[in-house]
Amino acid sequence: MTSLQRAWRGGKNDWRLHVLSIFSVAVAFVCLAAALLVVVNVDGLRDRWARAGRASIYFKIETTEAQVRAIENAVRAAEGVTDVRYVSSDEARREVLGRGDQVLAALPAAAFPASLEVMVDEGTEGGKLATLASRVSALPQVESVETYQDWTERLASVLTSGVTASLVLAFVVLGAVVSVVASTIRLALQRRRIEVEVLKLVGATDSYVRRPFVVEGAAQGGIGALLALILLAVLYGIVRENLGGELGVLVGMQPVFLPWTFMISMVALGSLLGAVAAWGSLRRLLVV
Repeated sequence: MTSLQRAWRGGKNDWRLHVLSIFSVAVAFVCLAAALLVVVNVDGLRDRWARAGRASIYFKIETTEAQVRAIENAVRAAEGVTDVRYVSSDEARREVLGRGDQVLAALPAAAFPASLEVMVDEGTEGGKLATLASRVSALPQVESVETYQDWTERLASVLTSGVTASLVLAFVVLGAVVSVVASTIRLALQRRRIEVEVLKLVGATDSYVRRPFVVEGAAQGGIGALLALILLAVLYGIVRENLGGELGVLVGMQPVFLPWTFMISMVALGSLLGAVAAWGSLRRLLVV
């Protein structure tokens, strides 16, 4: 009888124990997968904003329309600029007040300056956008220029923190999976103690006895990780169905799920941890 057949038979006999173990492993991997999902989306958002190449040029209240048009023409002629949209003070006020905020409605007209919304080709180097912003901001008619680089830097900081938290969580998950699977395999061994003793009496080696338990541990870890991904995918689908449009408008991109390479790696990690935990838990328990 092969190791897989013996593992299958043992799993059927102790299915309740294995189901509980798989559920515990899945809970641990859901936490890790959720953290990775946040990191993946924050990284995508940071990359999207870093390549977006957008700038807003705000004019002083006394700037004339002729001066604005002259600056607009100059900006359009700059290298890498793909589009320039003029937003008047009245239009800016209507866009903001359209949200129905009474506090904003009480602000004076100076709070809604005219502006140029500049879009730059994503292939344009970030330094060129910074140079353009520096030159435009030096003009006496310009109040300020916003290139949104501060947001990109903040996202990079959030991403770094997220990666660190994910690494810490990965170690926690490693410990949880090893502990759960090892305890389950030890209990399974105790339940099948008579079978193991008979095998040892007829000359079976420790390796022969250990193999089906290692297969069971690997199955528990792999299935638990796969179940975690399925649960997370369901939750992700619900969130995207109800909030995907709002998130897309708010941050400029749709949320994405984990890449398939991440998912395969997570299932493989679960199987590896389960196998190692099972093998390690039996080292001292097979001496009859």
